[in-house]
Amino acid sequence: MKHAAKAIGTSAPRRPLRTLPCALAMASCLLASAGAFAADISYAKYGDYTKYGTASDVPGMCSYEATAKKNYKGRTLKIITHAVPVIGEPTDLHAKQFEDLTGAKVDVVHIPFGDLYQRIMIPFQTGQAAYDVMFYASLWIGDVHNFLEPVPATFAASTGMQDVTPNYRDVATWGSQMVQYPMDGDRHYMKYRADIFDNPQMKAKYKEKTGKNLKVPATWEEYNDIATYFSGWDWAGDGKPHFGSAEVTKRDDLMFSAFISRAAAYAKNPHVKGGFFFDLATMKPQVNNPGWVRALEMFVKAKAAFPPGGTNFGLGDEIFSFGGGQTLMSYSWDDAFIQAMEPGNPLRNKVGAAPLPGAHEVWNRTTGKWDHFETPNAPPYITWGWTSAVTKSSKNKDMAFDFLCFFSNEANADLDLRIGRFGINPYRKAHFEASFWETKLGWDKAVAQAYVKTLGGMDDSNNRVFDLRVPGVNQFMSTLANGVSEAMAGQKTPQAALDEVAQQWTGIVNKIGADRVRAAYKNVVELEDKGR
Repeated sequence: MKHAAKAIGTSAPRRPLRTLPCALAMASCLLASAGAFAADISYAKYGDYTKYGTASDVPGMCSYEATAKKNYKGRTLKIITHAVPVIGEPTDLHAKQFEDLTGAKVDVVHIPFGDLYQRIMIPFQTGQAAYDVMFYASLWIGDVHNFLEPVPATFAASTGMQDVTPNYRDVATWGSQMVQYPMDGDRHYMKYRADIFDNPQMKAKYKEKTGKNLKVPATWEEYNDIATYFSGWDWAGDGKPHFGSAEVTKRDDLMFSAFISRAAAYAKNPHVKGGFFFDLATMKPQVNNPGWVRALEMFVKAKAAFPPGGTNFGLGDEIFSFGGGQTLMSYSWDDAFIQAMEPGNPLRNKVGAAPLPGAHEVWNRTTGKWDHFETPNAPPYITWGWTSAVTKSSKNKDMAFDFLCFFSNEANADLDLRIGRFGINPYRKAHFEASFWETKLGWDKAVAQAYVKTLGGMDDSNNRVFDLRVPGVNQFMSTLANGVSEAMAGQKTPQAALDEVAQQWTGIVNKIGADRVRAAYKNVVELEDKGR
């Protein structure tokens, strides 16, 4: 343990806790004497965060108490992160806290998602030591892992890290080494207005109009049908038109993830192992097989249920559309659900969580036929999510790992999970206990239980989709987004659009090298196909 700490240079003198001026303490977090630590941590000092309450500082190496013993005065930590608010806002917040507690100077650079990959890669490619800490999309691991400092054993053994669930330890690992520092756990699932689905009048209206029962959709066909019915009229009773579905559709803002959520149901067949994006044996792209094409056809049909501007929604738009009550359903990360459940939101305890819809008909690329499933095939999508890392080129590895340790400590994670726009979602075992959401956030029991059941069940699935964690992933996803956008705009048929994507993917594989891409993709396939 000492050796691991020494290897990253943790030799800075430490200031006794009793000499810390109370000015360094945060809000209710007053570190008054040695051995004492804050019972309640609040963000109120740093902005309009009072309504999110407080959390306990859990003793340990990442705690407020331990961090306050560090002395980084005269040193500067450089961080690159996403734009505000998603990930960018909590980065700013915890950077200010870290400055107050340790005396360090923390410089934070915010970059829009569309530019973040290049801004991270260019310094690596040109040999510049531009940043100590990075916050970025975890699926870029295939391109960046050689430039990352492995997480030292001391940090891997921390209480918070030990509580990270298997899925998100896997996401942080390349080969046998953890090279990313988990601080977020992302997956896609469906959010819906439970008050509308449970409303007897709405049930009667839907039955009269469609001849079907109104229930939480189990397939994408049902999702589209329900969303279309609930579009363009005032089903919320507030005098405004409301709509059926908010989806991430903006080409350069994570639309590829939304489409993969739909494609998984039709193309990730539990009877077929060896690759969802490619056939691992041949490295032939599967992105234009009939399952993927069916998904894109359904995505195009879904436009009928979008709110105004919905064909160009980024993630922030989806969050505020569902979380603000404009739409009946959405699917993506947790943020829109958490936004709806925030204190003061009229939707609080009126929303529900459910697994992604599935499909009865699933393409079998081995037989070249559709397989029928009585129970819809609905693979969880453990989608990229945010992660963090320390660069190998950093001259401040000790401070960098201490910052990430502090960023993700139990108190901060507890509070960050309460703020929907932060983009930080459950990733520790403690976060999947219904009591966490009931007692700390005041959720109704039924909402909390449905939420943790939906999220926790993904760890237990034997048929999952992970992101394409290979070299060149940004090129693969950009071409996929371009093709899907062309189909959504009516410029090409879904088949023609995905045929072109497949052709481009083959070219990318050939340029990078099939053996190199296959070696990385093998890790993805192992994650998808192994059981828990």
